[in-house]
Parts: sequence; structure tokens; C-alpha cells
Amino acid sequence: MNTVVCVQGLGFVGSAMAIACARAVGNLGAPAFEVIGIDLPNEQGKARIDSLNRGEFPFASTDSSLIEETRRAAHRGNFKATSDSTVMKRADIVVVDVPLDIDFDQPTPKLVLTPFERAIATIGEHAKPGALVVVETTVPPGTCENVVLPILRQSAERRGIQPFALAHSYERVMPGEHYLESITSFWRAYSGIDDDSARRCEEFLTKVIDTANYPLKRLSSPTASETAKVLENAYRATNIAFIDEWGRFAEKANVDLYEVIDAIRVRPTHNNIRQPGFGVGGYCLTKDPEFAAIAAREVLGLGNQDFPMSELAMRINRDMPLHPLRLIDANLGGLHGKSIALAGISYRQDVADTRYSPSQTFVESAEREGATIHCFDPLVQHWDELDRPVLNEMHQCPDVHAVVFAVPHREFRAIEPHAWLGGKTPLIVDANDCLSAEQLGAFAAAGCGVHKVGRGLVSDGAGA
Repeated sequence: MNTVVCVQGLGFVGSAMAIACARAVGNLGAPAFEVIGIDLPNEQGKARIDSLNRGEFPFASTDSSLIEETRRAAHRGNFKATSDSTVMKRADIVVVDVPLDIDFDQPTPKLVLTPFERAIATIGEHAKPGALVVVETTVPPGTCENVVLPILRQSAERRGIQPFALAHSYERVMPGEHYLESITSFWRAYSGIDDDSARRCEEFLTKVIDTANYPLKRLSSPTASETAKVLENAYRATNIAFIDEWGRFAEKANVDLYEVIDAIRVRPTHNNIRQPGFGVGGYCLTKDPEFAAIAAREVLGLGNQDFPMSELAMRINRDMPLHPLRLIDANLGGLHGKSIALAGISYRQDVADTRYSPSQTFVESAEREGATIHCFDPLVQHWDELDRPVLNEMHQCPDVHAVVFAVPHREFRAIEPHAWLGGKTPLIVDANDCLSAEQLGAFAAAGCGVHKVGRGLVSDGAGA
């Protein structure tokens, strides 16, 4: 009989993890697992469940392998999705991909812990005695040992059953062209509350991940594994923020910072240096750097611990989208009454995820100052956070005063400026390295003012 894996939470991580588990191969080429995806019985959850059961990945994706594997999983018969949590009674392994949020609308940010605790309690209520629980959710250090474990132990004692095994193995999912491979062909760290939990987690991950080429890294404790994920994301967020000040310097000094960074990246110690952009978005980098300070206060009982660099990085990253807005303000003599086309609203290229998108900061700020914003994105039809429709196509330049290219979707690199403009000459702002040098030159030659974040003024449009 196959091992039964339940994946709790079918969002951007959980849906892909469920498909990765369903694809795993066991003895004689048969599926390694019977996989059951579980989501809430609300409108959003039911839509994801229905989509997966039809063999359709529930989010727009440019990863053809993920789309195909979702179809195969539904037709192969070893995967189904449901809102019925009682199916956990059959689960040998439960993978937790339930979000854990932060409430920033407080003088001091606080954990929104109740939904996560409720999800863990559901596992404790229904899961098979002795089942392995693997937490993939990014959580504050200490959460598995101080929050998850007590809930599971109390549930097991109340039910009079064998205790659950518990491990933490944080996800490194990267939606985009290599969405599925970011799970199956990428390094993974893990740890368990004891040797048996760690061993069982390793056996599970080895069936899902190509560990021959991407070896697993076992850490000494779940708290160490949780710290690794938080530090990983805080480091990346700080790296991005650091470049912001250099990008503004480069613009004023008439230096192309992209050229400078390419020269620096050849040095192995500096090959992960970031580049100027439109801002940081998505579910991880916008909140995870705050988790260490929250863990100290709310989880580990360490009192207040200062993380000034992480906190400053988060403030800088939140303000990044205002820089291109100020450029438009200066070039157009104000924003009131101006119309702006925003090309790209997802938080990164080739992804349909709009959570914490820097485009939201841009739009809300621009509209407060009296501008009208027209939103385009090839992967998004409705912007849930702002409850507005989004146009998927921008075959011709709209009749606007400025166009901001905010997300480097591949479709924007296919624009042929002269034909696309149709005689219009709006201000063009490349805020995130979305356009090629040839495209920028063609926009300038057509009479557009052209500005690139991190490079500065390409053309003021006066010479056309």
C-alpha cells in the first residue's frame, strides 16, 4: 500500500508541493505516494480544489512542466484535492503549507498566529497515530518546538494515541519558468524534534527531491532550520535594499549601474549582488526579516532584540516604488490629472502572484496625488488586493502621459517600439530592467523621454 501524503494548504507553495509529491516515483516505477491536497471550504479554497481535480494548476504559470505534471497527476489517479480534513486519518505524512502572517497595523508588528494554530490543531485532531508532520511554512524561530509541538502532543494525549513525529523543512519555491524544479531540483535543509523525526523526513524528501544532485542538509534543531529560512530571506532583502542607494547615485552620476554590476558579478564572492528595481514584493521578503525580532519577543521569551539593518532594509524596500513615481512627477510637472500605464502588477516576472506587490504601493500613491492608472499584466486578470480588473494585453500604447514598465515579463521584451507607439510619445520609465538597450534606444528615437532606474536619463525626448 502506498504511503499517503496530505498537503495542508494549496496556495502557491502547497499546490506545487502536492504535484511534486504526486510525481515522485517508488518501486518498479510506480507512484511513491498517494497524495491528498487539503484547503479551506471557502470560495478561494474550493476554486483551487476544483482546478486541481480537473488537472489544471490553480495559478497562472509559465512552467510547462508543472502544467503537464498537474494534468498527469489528476489522470494517474494518485492525487486528489478536497476540503475535508478528516482525510488526514489516512495520512502517514502531513506537509504543512499554511501561511503565517504578521499584523503590521500595530505600533509593534505582531504574529497573526491563530489561523496557523488552528491548522495544526486540525492535524492533531485527525491525523493517523504517529504520523510525520513536516512544516514547510516560514515561521519565526522556535515555532515548531514552542507552538506546533505542544499542540500535537496535547492532541495525541487527548486521543490516547502514539505521539506524532515533527520536522521542519522550509520551502524554497520560486514561481516562474522553473516553478516545479525549484522543489524537485534544488537544495533543501531540514531538522526534526528527534532522530526518528529527522530520519523519516529525510526518507520522504529523498523521494521527492533529486538528492543525488541536490543533497539534503540536516540541521541540529527545528529552531536552527527556522532561523536558516528567516536569515536567508533577510539577507536577500537587505542585499536588494543596499543597491537602491547606489542606483540613485548612478542615475545622477550618469553611470549605468547594470553595466557596473555585471562587471562585479564575475568575482565569485560577489556573484549574487542584486540590481536596481521597482521594489520588493511577494509573501516572503516583505515580512520574513521581521520574524527574528518577533520570535525573540513572542516565541522564545528573549525580550526585545534589535535588528536595525533588517528593519531599515524593509523600510527602504517598501519605499522603492515611489522613486519612479517621483521621476514621473518631475518630468510631467505634477501627477494631478495625468494618466499612467503600469505594465506589470505581479511581484516578479512570469508569476501571477500580486501579494504585497510593489505595484500596489505605486498605484495607491499615484492615485492619492490625482493620477489615473491603467494596469496591464499578461498573467493577471483581476487584482484581488485592489479589487479591480487588469488588462492582459497591451498590443498598442494606450493614450497616456507615461508608461512604467515595472515587471520584466517576457511579453514586454517582445514590444517593437515604433509600431507599438503608433505615433504617441509618452514618457517611458523602465523601472526594473524590463526593456533591452535596443528597445530603449528605439523609444528615444521615436521622440519619447526615456528614463531607466539605475541608469538615469536615456533621452529627454527633445531631440526626436
